[in-house]
Amino acid sequence: MHIVRPVVETGYENLLLVRLLLEMRIPSIRKSSVSEGLTVDGILENWSKIKPVIMEEWAENRDALIELFGKVRDEWMDNDLATWIGANRFYPGVPDALKFASSSIYIVTTKQSRFADALLQELAGLKIPPERIYGLGTGPKVEVLKQLQRKPEHQGLKLHFVEDRLATLKNVIKDPELDGWNLYLGDWGYNTHKERGEAASIPRITLLQLTDFSKKLK
Repeated sequence: MHIVRPVVETGYENLLLVRLLLEMRIPSIRKSSVSEGLTVDGILENWSKIKPVIMEEWAENRDALIELFGKVRDEWMDNDLATWIGANRFYPGVPDALKFASSSIYIVTTKQSRFADALLQELAGLKIPPERIYGLGTGPKVEVLKQLQRKPEHQGLKLHFVEDRLATLKNVIKDPELDGWNLYLGDWGYNTHKERGEAASIPRITLLQLTDFSKKLK
């Protein structure tokens, strides 16, 4: 599961991936037309094409899966917050980098905001104002960046966007309105060696190591 995790944009897709991986291994439970002969590399290369096929064949609904994914997580947090927190972690140095940053920090994530806030508080000991956390439902990241750059207090400032999903950075590059953003692909995140190689060939994108990320926030 860890190997195919880079294809996930929103949490509910993990549910689809787990079921698909099971179908690949257990022929007797197969309900999709794509699982037979499918490989991990095939998922990495073609997830955007595979996902709509399996959702249709499994009669799944995106909004229903998002609600289910959030509901189960809410119940886990309500019943045993300690074990939910324990199942998550920050990369080394990130909490301190955020805590002692000299610049304004905004969290732009496909997690639901309440989960991002819980992790920041419980794992990093960091309270970020809710208006600075843009979670699932606040719009595509491209649109959130536009909102942020329009804020009066950000006029004339250097704007930096650190992301671990190459496709998201490429979407930013496609939009001329976002030409002023400095873009970084975090090489410690959920991306592949191939994606990091591609990012290195794109002039707008800087490949960022974890140690450099911590330094840049100071």
